[in-house]
Amino acid sequence: MVSNRKELVLEAAQGLFLRYGVKRTSMGDIAREAGISRQTLYNTFPNKEAVLGAMIAQLADKVVVDIEAGLEKAADLGQKLDVFAKHIAIVHYDFLQSSPNAEDIIAGVTESAQKELAAGAKRNTKIICRVLEPYSDAIERNELTVPQVADFIQRSATTAKYDAKSRKHLLELLDVLRMSVLKLSGVA
Repeated sequence: MVSNRKELVLEAAQGLFLRYGVKRTSMGDIAREAGISRQTLYNTFPNKEAVLGAMIAQLADKVVVDIEAGLEKAADLGQKLDVFAKHIAIVHYDFLQSSPNAEDIIAGVTESAQKELAAGAKRNTKIICRVLEPYSDAIERNELTVPQVADFIQRSATTAKYDAKSRKHLLELLDVLRMSVLKLSGVA
């Protein structure tokens, strides 16, 4: 029951955060939207920051699951890089464009949300390292390490989703990143 309650609260909170923003959404609003009492909400999450942190953790978990599923289907490094681009940048860019308040969720407006975003990025970087490991000799010939390149991919894709002028521009930025990594890895 508690797990279902958490899911219900997180779903309600996400809808409200997208509609009104994190700052303008109260715990009372979340409780009403979830169809539970305020006390039940407070028994589940101590405050709105905890709700936001849990929601971001849930979204980050989904990114990892989606990346792993995509990697299973990818045949080569180029396709694997496309999977990372899609789930680190493109899906989130589209989400940001869906609501003026989506950035509150993606950017994390609280300290705990920032910690959850950093933890998600760290997990993504570890997966990228695993994918790049077979290309470590070529990467090292370019005087770099796999962790450096993985960190660069994660940070570049994340930055691109915020700084792109349009979806077309985002795809162009990600294509440059993809080609750079393929060349660095000795594939292209």
